[in-house]
Amino acid sequence: MSGVEQMSAMALSWYRCLTATALVWGTVWSQGSPPSNPENEVPLRPTIWLPEGKVTPISLPKDQTRRLYFTLKKRASLMSVTVIPCGVPIEWSLAARTIKDRPSKSLQWTSKKSMPEVWWRGSGTEQKMYTFKGNTVDSYTGHTASPASIYILKIKSKVQDSRVSVYLQEGDGVPGIFPEIPPDPRVHTVGVGMTSVTLSWKPSASILKLQKNSHNYHYCVLVNQKQNYKSLCTAQEDMKSEKKRAKKQKLTVWPDVSEWWRHEWDSFRKSGESTLLDNSDELQCACRGMESVCTVSELIPETLYYFDVFVVDTVNGTDSAYAGTFAQTHEEARQIATPLGEGELRWVAFQGTGRQGSQIFSFRPRGWQQSALLTLQSCTGQKVKVTVSNKEQILASEVVGEAVAQIWLQGKPVYQIFLEDMSPGQAVRGVSRPMVKMQASSAYHRQAVPALPTTLQIKSFNKLRTCNSVTLAWFGTEERSLYCMYRRKIKDGESTSRQQCLGPESRSETERVLCKYFQELNPRRAVTTATIGALEPGTAYLFDVYLMRRWGIPVKYHSKTVRTRKEC
Repeated sequence: MSGVEQMSAMALSWYRCLTATALVWGTVWSQGSPPSNPENEVPLRPTIWLPEGKVTPISLPKDQTRRLYFTLKKRASLMSVTVIPCGVPIEWSLAARTIKDRPSKSLQWTSKKSMPEVWWRGSGTEQKMYTFKGNTVDSYTGHTASPASIYILKIKSKVQDSRVSVYLQEGDGVPGIFPEIPPDPRVHTVGVGMTSVTLSWKPSASILKLQKNSHNYHYCVLVNQKQNYKSLCTAQEDMKSEKKRAKKQKLTVWPDVSEWWRHEWDSFRKSGESTLLDNSDELQCACRGMESVCTVSELIPETLYYFDVFVVDTVNGTDSAYAGTFAQTHEEARQIATPLGEGELRWVAFQGTGRQGSQIFSFRPRGWQQSALLTLQSCTGQKVKVTVSNKEQILASEVVGEAVAQIWLQGKPVYQIFLEDMSPGQAVRGVSRPMVKMQASSAYHRQAVPALPTTLQIKSFNKLRTCNSVTLAWFGTEERSLYCMYRRKIKDGESTSRQQCLGPESRSETERVLCKYFQELNPRRAVTTATIGALEPGTAYLFDVYLMRRWGIPVKYHSKTVRTRKEC
């Protein structure tokens, strides 16, 4: 027999052996009792033994039931079990397993962690005592079961991973580990301003019982723009989730409440106190000591905020929540917007810097397309910031200087134009305040801003200069436009400086020498020329060219000074 045939025979023999073994075990299993319910099994691993009179934190992996076990003293006739979730809905139940005879002391186990297994060795009954579903703090308070009983607390979270705290107390009465809330648990709004809200609440009996030098309790004020919270743990978990979500989306959530929070939180930490918030710097929470009045400042105007107050036990690490409140800050005082007419040329002068000297205008474009062209130019060379918005969002923002600024607007029925002086400090003596030239025009059927010349320089040709004429050239655009030229005789010693934003409306009709239409589809070749005659020999003239447009303010080229020849 070859080696291959020997290996095949051995494999067949192993297969027959395994098949026979499976048949035998299947017959034995079918004749025996069915498998036990996994819910009733006690895992052979360390179990959680719930201590009495102490807050026990428990982590809850999603869809996994956590079991906690405890027994009570023989003399205990009443008990209470309190479960504090962290915002996520949970399910928890309490049951007692009673056996006929209490486990004999002769039974040996290595530690209390294996003690629940001993209770399952004998015959007994299990009694369900309480069940609860929800995300709020809840307690079972009532009579105990038979002394020969072990209690099983089952907790489960079906939504997501979470955590809870559990507190067991023997005897009757309110659990003393939690701070007391007064009969009136409401947080009252004393005053609401534009950037601040003042709150007050009835003092906690836990704080009133203390001496002045005791710091076992204090109040914490929590503010946010989302909702009210029933525990600090719930707020902490929710904020962590928001931060994770914001990090994925690369967004900023919950506006910072600025220096007020930092100052209060830092001063609280320096005092040496410690609470369950020690590892929660992301909470916008101010710990106010033992005063029951608090003013929250540095808020955003016209914004809805939710306010919560908690009494914190720094020794036991517990807290109790007042009934939170909410308030909307008052709207910011707004300037009345000045209507800007169709094609109206507006000169805007500033009387102050920043927002104090700001100007607001409104413009309604004509036509179903709701398109408009906004043009601006600084007449003094000082920078001015223009921001265009509607009620929902900022549409455009730009800093305007000597050059003409063009802002294309489309698709909104009304536009708010906000102008702000960007020059630093107050006006210097002898230096005028900024002034801006502005115009808004409804741009029917246009799809973008009009083209501007490549350069605004005017060139003169020395070879073409005579005693009574000069030849000038300037760049135009690929769009058909009107160009007008003005001239002015300059006297000896006269200054030629003029404001760059002054337009044809400031010139005399006698100064105009020509107006012509020009268009060239190739921008590199878009050059037009003009020869101006009837000049005096040996005389200096100042020439200005204006690009006249259907939309927007006229564009002024840089002035050009040319002197005619004395002798020809």
